[in-house]
Amino acid sequence: MTHHVDVHVGKRIRHRRWLVAMTQQQLAERVGIKFQQIQKYETGANRVSASRLWDIAEALDVPVSFFFEGIEEKVAQEAQNEAVPADLMGDKEALDLVRSYYAIPENQRRRLFELARVLSDVA
Repeated sequence: MTHHVDVHVGKRIRHRRWLVAMTQQQLAERVGIKFQQIQKYETGANRVSASRLWDIAEALDVPVSFFFEGIEEKVAQEAQNEAVPADLMGDKEALDLVRSYYAIPENQRRRLFELARVLSDVA
């Protein structure tokens, strides 16, 4: 059975890896392990040791504390049962949407933002 902390750390690894556009294979090579192990870390199936987490943090250019950020808020948010998922930025589709959004020229991006705001008020 997976522990919620291991799942959170795994999601944060995946989130950072996506943000820097790195594949599981590339991360695995930088850390010196097989990509299947990265898959297991990202799902929380395997617990990441302290030394391995240190190596992953260096490979992804973040402090080790990055992997634990938001864990308290996540627990509180799950208790409130909000409509928005607790790990919104851990969702690949959401990250792709954010990347695409910021690729749009600023003046068009503002108009798109206002349209989204109006549509969300209607829903």
